[in-house]
Order: sequence, then structure tokens, then C-alpha cells
Amino acid sequence: MRISTKTRYGMRLMIKLADNFGKGYTYLKDIAESEKISEKYLSLIVIPLKTAGLLATSRGIHGGYVLSKEPSEITAREIVEVLEGDMCVVECIKNDKYCSKSGNCSAQDLWTGLSEKMAEYLNSINLEELVKLQNEKKLELIDYSI
Repeated sequence: MRISTKTRYGMRLMIKLADNFGKGYTYLKDIAESEKISEKYLSLIVIPLKTAGLLATSRGIHGGYVLSKEPSEITAREIVEVLEGDMCVVECIKNDKYCSKSGNCSAQDLWTGLSEKMAEYLNSINLEELVKLQNEKKLELIDYSI
């Protein structure tokens, strides 16, 4: 199981917007440049994030993108679910029609537990915390030697 590039880049986009929160709109080209991601690819990623109500946009000279809520109010789970879909790791968890053994299978219990743990973990982390972590990592890279 892997998280898609779309979700990885979408998370970086959202962390960047959270870092800029309260400073006005941010151009997508600036995020693309600083994150070394194709602007064209980012323009596709912002569509579902905007549709889900996580981003707001404005056109014009002072336009760009902003978070539609406080960074502390947007969880990693919300972002992952918008870009990846439901958090269940196998289809039979949500819909019995995918497996004739549904409801009578210990493997299904395993997958249900895994799905729940992933959702719980991603729900416990918000963008504000990810920005703090990112800023701490930047400080670690600074070389204070003369």
C-alpha cells in the first residue's frame, strides 16, 4: 500500500499554505517553485482540495490560494481522504458484496483494525503541527559554525 504522489504533493502544498496562513494569498507558481513541484500538476491537485472546502482562491493581481480554515482545524486525514479516498485498506470493510466471507473472516478484522489505526493517526495531526515540525527541521539544517 502506498500513498500516491498526488497526496504527497498535496500535503506539501497544504503545509506551505498553512505556513503562509494569515499573510494573504499565495501564488501556485511560488509554491511550485519552492517545493520543486510542477505548477501544472499542483493546479490539478488544488481542484479537489477546493471542492472539499479546504482551500479558497482569488483571481487577479493579488489572487492565489489560502486555507479556508485555521491550520489547526485541518487534519492530515482530511487531506488524505480528499486526495486518496476512503481510509479503508480493502473493499470488503465498507461493502460486504466484495467478499463472500465478509463478516466471517479474521483477515477482515485485521484490515479493519489497520484502517482504523491509520485514520486515528492521521486524524491526530493537523497542519499547524506539521508547520511547527517543518520549521524545527529547517532550524536543524542551519549550520552555526564559523
